[in-house]
Amino acid sequence: MEVRSEGGIQVRCDKLPAPVIARTRLQVWFIRVCSSLFLWTCLVQLVAVGELWHPHLLSNITNRISAITQDPLPAVPSPPPLLPARNYTSNGFLRVSCNGGLNQMRAAICDMVTVARLLNLTLVVPELDKTSFWADPSNFEDIFDVRHFIDSLRDEVRIVRRLPKMFSRKYGHKPFEMPPVSWSNEKYYLEQILPLISKHKVLHFNRTDARVANNWIPLDLQKLRCRVNFQALKFTPQIETLGYKLVRILQEKGPFVALHLRYEMDMLAFSGCTHGCTEEEAAELKRLRYAYPWWREKEIVSEEKRSHGLCPLTPEESALLLQALDFHKDTQIYIAAGEIYGSERRLAPLRSAFPRIVKKESLLSPEELQQFQNHSSQMAALDFIVSVASNTFVPTYDGNMAKLVEGHRRYLGFKKSILLDRKRLVELLDMHLNGTLSWNEFSVAVRSTHEKRMGQPTRRRVIADKPKEEDYFYANPQECLCEGTNCDNLLSPSNSSEVG
Repeated sequence: MEVRSEGGIQVRCDKLPAPVIARTRLQVWFIRVCSSLFLWTCLVQLVAVGELWHPHLLSNITNRISAITQDPLPAVPSPPPLLPARNYTSNGFLRVSCNGGLNQMRAAICDMVTVARLLNLTLVVPELDKTSFWADPSNFEDIFDVRHFIDSLRDEVRIVRRLPKMFSRKYGHKPFEMPPVSWSNEKYYLEQILPLISKHKVLHFNRTDARVANNWIPLDLQKLRCRVNFQALKFTPQIETLGYKLVRILQEKGPFVALHLRYEMDMLAFSGCTHGCTEEEAAELKRLRYAYPWWREKEIVSEEKRSHGLCPLTPEESALLLQALDFHKDTQIYIAAGEIYGSERRLAPLRSAFPRIVKKESLLSPEELQQFQNHSSQMAALDFIVSVASNTFVPTYDGNMAKLVEGHRRYLGFKKSILLDRKRLVELLDMHLNGTLSWNEFSVAVRSTHEKRMGQPTRRRVIADKPKEEDYFYANPQECLCEGTNCDNLLSPSNSSEVG
C-alpha cells in the first residue's frame, strides 16, 4: 500500500480510483488559493484601517511592502499632524446658504464658522449660490479643499458634510429658516439666535452676506475669522495648480500689475453706471437690472453716481490712471476680470497705452481652461490667486474681490495695493479731459492723492451706526497683522509710501 502526502493530507492511492485522486488534488489547490487571497485581503484591510486611524502605526509594514513591490521613491514630507478636536457639547446644527459671488461667499463662510464657534454649534459644509447672475453650479468642494477645511478647524468647531438623516425633510423635520441681521455683534447671536437653535436644533441661514460686524467683536473671534480666511479656505488642487501656473508664466516675464478691471456686464447693470456706453448698451444694462428682482435699486442716474465715486473706472479712465501713476508703457498688466463689457473695442485704448496686456485666456490653452468654463467662481479663483501674487494690485472698484485681495496682501506683508479715491479721480479726470488740467498737473495730483493709499499699515476707519460706510474687516484685518506692543506704531495713520 502506497501512502503519499498532498499538502498535509495523506492519500491512500491503492484504495482510491484516479478520478477521486484528481478531485482531491483540485480541492487542495483551491484551498491554497482561497487561503492566500484571504490573507492578502486581511493584510490590505489592516493597512487601510491603520492608515486611516493611526498613520504611523503600520509604517514599518507599508514600507516593507513598498520595498518589495517598487523601487524606492524620494521621501515626501508628511502633512502636519492634526490638532486635537475640540471637545464640546453641540447646541445644534447650523446650515448656511451663501449668496453672491466667490469673494462675498468667502467672507460669509469665515463669518459663519465664527458664529458656529461662538454658539457651540455643528456647522454643515456651506452651500454656495447657484441662482445669482452668474448661475455657477459649483459646490463647495468644487472650489475649496473640503477635507482641509474640516480638519484645519477641528480644534475650534465641528464641521460635517451633511445633516444627519433624522433632520431631513424625508423624516418629517422642518428646519427653521431665516436671514440673520446684517452687521451683528456677538450679543445678537447669543441673545437672539441661540434660543432659536435650542428650540429647533437646526437653523438654516438663507442669506449670509455681511452678517457679522466689522468692529467691537472679541479678539479671539476676529482672529478666527482671519484663520478661516487665510488658512482654512484653501482652493482645490486643480485650481491651485492652474493659478500658480499663471503666476509662474507672468513672473518669468518680469514684475506685473494685476488690474482688477470691474467693467463687466453684471457690475454695470447692478450699479447703473453707463459712462462711456452707447445708448443701446445703456438700455441693455437697464433691462438686465430690471430682470433681477434682488437688485433693489432700479432707477439710477449714472453721472450722479459716478460723481460720487460709486462707479468702476472705464478702461479708458484706467489707462489714464496708470499713466499718471508713472507705470511705463512696457509694464506687464494682467486683467483680473471676466468678459469686459464691449470686449476689445473698449479695451483698445488701454491696450494701446500698455501693449503687454494679458488675460488668463491668452496665457492658458483652451484645453486647460475647459474644466472651468461656465463656472465663474472657479474662474474668479484663478484671478484671486494671480492678484494676491502680483507685484502691484490695482482695483478699479471696491467690490468684494478688491477688498479680500487687499486684506490678503496686507496679511502677506503689506504688499503694494493702490486703493483708488474714485471720487477725487473722477474730478481730476474730467478736468484733464476738458482742458482745465494739463497732463503734468493731472499726473502730480493723481500721485499726491494716492500717496497714502498704497495698502500700507493703518487702522480701520470706524463710523458708528454706519457699517456699510466704514472700512471693511476683511480689507484690513488689523487684529491679525501684528502682535505685541509694536502694533500702535505699525498701524500709525502717519505711515505712507512712494507711489512709483
